[in-house]
Amino acid sequence: MVGWGKMALLYEEFTLCGLRSGGAVRAVEAAGPDCVVVTHEERTVTVYKVSDQKPLGSWTVKQTQKISCPAVYNGQTGEYIMVHDHKVLRIWNKEDANLEKTFKATLAAEVHQIHALPKAEPLVLFKRGGVRQLDDLLSDPQQEVESVLSAEEVIRWSTALLDAESPVLIFVTEKDRIFQVYSQKLKFKTQHKYKFDSGDLIGYPVSFALSLEKESTTLICLYSTGCIYKIKLTLNRNSAEEQVLPLSLLLKLPGCVDSPVNATILALDETRIAVLRTPQSQHCEVRDSLSIWNTRFQTLQSWKELPEGSSGQFWCHNGQLFVPHGMALTVVPFSCETSCLAAVLGKLKQPSTTVKPLSTVMNWNAMLRDQKCAELQSTLTFSSDELTPSEKQRSSEHQIMDTQSQPTSLDLTEIKTGTNEKIDKQLKLLLSNLLEPNAQLMVAQIATILVNRCMAQKKFYPQNVLVKLLQTRMLSYSLCPDLIAVALDKADYYLLQLCLQLFPDVPEAVVCACLKCFLSASESDLEKVIVDLGSVVSYMEFDQSSSEKMEIVENGFGSILVEEDSSDVPAQNQDHAFWEFDTNSTCPVGLKKAALLNEILLSSYSETFLLPPLKDLAIPQVILFLQYLQFLYVKQCKTINAVLPGERIPTVSQVLDWINLLLDAHFTMLVMTSDAHGFLHHLNKFIRSQVRFYSALNKIDGSLQKLHELTPQNDGLYSIEVIEII
Repeated sequence: MVGWGKMALLYEEFTLCGLRSGGAVRAVEAAGPDCVVVTHEERTVTVYKVSDQKPLGSWTVKQTQKISCPAVYNGQTGEYIMVHDHKVLRIWNKEDANLEKTFKATLAAEVHQIHALPKAEPLVLFKRGGVRQLDDLLSDPQQEVESVLSAEEVIRWSTALLDAESPVLIFVTEKDRIFQVYSQKLKFKTQHKYKFDSGDLIGYPVSFALSLEKESTTLICLYSTGCIYKIKLTLNRNSAEEQVLPLSLLLKLPGCVDSPVNATILALDETRIAVLRTPQSQHCEVRDSLSIWNTRFQTLQSWKELPEGSSGQFWCHNGQLFVPHGMALTVVPFSCETSCLAAVLGKLKQPSTTVKPLSTVMNWNAMLRDQKCAELQSTLTFSSDELTPSEKQRSSEHQIMDTQSQPTSLDLTEIKTGTNEKIDKQLKLLLSNLLEPNAQLMVAQIATILVNRCMAQKKFYPQNVLVKLLQTRMLSYSLCPDLIAVALDKADYYLLQLCLQLFPDVPEAVVCACLKCFLSASESDLEKVIVDLGSVVSYMEFDQSSSEKMEIVENGFGSILVEEDSSDVPAQNQDHAFWEFDTNSTCPVGLKKAALLNEILLSSYSETFLLPPLKDLAIPQVILFLQYLQFLYVKQCKTINAVLPGERIPTVSQVLDWINLLLDAHFTMLVMTSDAHGFLHHLNKFIRSQVRFYSALNKIDGSLQKLHELTPQNDGLYSIEVIEII
């Protein structure tokens, strides 16, 4: 019944802000490309920068006041607008610290909602159906507002859009389970009324969304039966008569047959909708979940469970879904690609390359140093035979005017078609002029040509030349993104190690691809290749040479874990547990693999972007990596400074961060894998012992601070107290 597509994807979520006990989010509105304005509970409005997950400003009304209409952002003026106590309009900007001192206007009628538009004045929708533009309303706040709705007719949903640069407000009302749609075009002061043609349908609409298609405006309705219908609206009709709107079925949500569906929908584009579902019955199989559906092919494309529950409401801005989840407001990024039947059926051919470059970014620092670099790059990209006569003239003029700054001429034809010996000769010319201002551009150009040759000619691979280019320290991932892809294809561990060492901008997905390559490499294969061991030999040899057991407990760590529940492990397994935290345990990997794994640990990353590709590791690879991380952590805990000898050695914090990342990405599978049970058990015991140790240190620190606060006595008596840490 359900088909999985590959055109939409929900990414790893992150927390924007916490929610107090019993607190709720009234609304989340866009406040710029990377900012949102969040109306909390009943009294507070906060502006957040989403990428930094931090507040930029917060304002609260007085305790006797209550926000009745959530705040919105006016992009034309840079101001925020809200209504409290139904009629009091507030306008302020980010510099205003006290909300009570900001602009205030008391209106003649109660406000239902304010809608902000990107290139027009905000629209104010009143509870009785009247609509005003904000600037018209501010010119006379006490102006009379007409009543459009009948008695007991209530607005259930509303939105605003621009139709041919004319602001339009659309809202849905209900009276005795009869739903009607109103549209008001303010420029022409026209209003249209529509009625749902429900026919023999069972149920009633519970959520609405607006989808802007190329030639029409479509209202999407989710009914209590789980059916989603679409209704095409005609905004430019001349007739003022009430029009009956036919409903067309889009899809039927599965589950919850015996109870009404409690869900909210949002339109992401012309063919995809997001659905947030909360069960109303304990017997319902569908739990709190967030999903993306393709309405064209009626397929489920992405799904995420919400174990901590949701409030039944969510918002979409700038490619991100904002969902109150448990005690936090969660941000769930998503992506939608162009729909096609082949992709829905999983038949869309994917590129054969292992690593996809996330982006190609030009090194603007090098370009800005000399504006002529761009012209020189054009000269380097093509051979002289490929240039037009005018281009040849400009190139020769440039060479005459700038002969002092341009290094010795390089023959790119030799690099494009020559042998390794001829390429080496050209490279020597380049290396002899590394101080020239255009050297970085030339290094990137040559590296790109060589990488393209490697991808086109499988037998061509000038490893020595590529290493020399890397050692110039003038390359970056953005300048030559396919270099790592070629190194992965050739299993060139030394080149990958240099890239991780010297590139400051390796994407997280590429780091994980390198990690997977290192973990899958056999020790016998690594013996045949060159790897920079760096300082790994120092602590690895120290580990192999330490034969006698340490009886002194250093830095809170000993070879025996002091645990009250040490009997959790069967007696026959306590002496020979493979995952035992033994300070004299040997490294689970060889010297070369350890050096390669250290480069992964030292790479910079963002947890948000690292976790999704990290989940692609196989469980045996995860266990092996955790074994090595355990070895490093134990080795570091044997010293007071927690720093191993050498320059390129991961710190304790980096090791712990990667342990946390692996557990977050693979915890469910690790729990289900018997080989990992011992590790998880002993890791849990060890962490608890460390927590108790540091708790004892905190108590000692508090006692010492109290002793320092005591007034010294002058009677000459003193006492000596011995404090023993057990």
